[in-house]
Amino acid sequence: MATLTQSKTFRTSLNLEENTRQQINQILNQRLADTLDLKLQTKHAHWNVKGQNFLQLHELFDEIAPHFDEAADLLGERVTQLGGIANGTARQVAAASSIPEYDLDAIDGAAHVQALVLRLGKFANQIRDDVDRVDGLGDTGTADLLTGILRQADKDLWFLEAHLQR
Repeated sequence: MATLTQSKTFRTSLNLEENTRQQINQILNQRLADTLDLKLQTKHAHWNVKGQNFLQLHELFDEIAPHFDEAADLLGERVTQLGGIANGTARQVAAASSIPEYDLDAIDGAAHVQALVLRLGKFANQIRDDVDRVDGLGDTGTADLLTGILRQADKDLWFLEAHLQR
């Protein structure tokens, strides 16, 4: 059986040491797996939400899902810019994601919102830590990319949490 992660690297003219690039790519591939997992979990909520606020939440979940596509593209491309290989197959994502499995018992809108809040909150906080980690490794470009993803995750989290606050 083939390995689920790729460790091959390619030469690049970037002034980051290979070891540094490998560390950053490990972080980026982890967030790539999380991002793709979250996209599918958000679509699961979109397809399966029921109840009083069905239409509003169905549409909200469908608005949030493409943000994960955009983030995944940025993350995967950044890995390759740094000379790495983006790990984006379904099996790689399933093996690597740090996002908990979705609450498959969620039916009504509040249960789906709560499930997404917990997962997106974890993701946003991980990204926040990653910004500091890659900045400490001297890669301001990746730190900036992650900051942009973080801003969108924070906004999406706000939109979801607003449904739970009273």
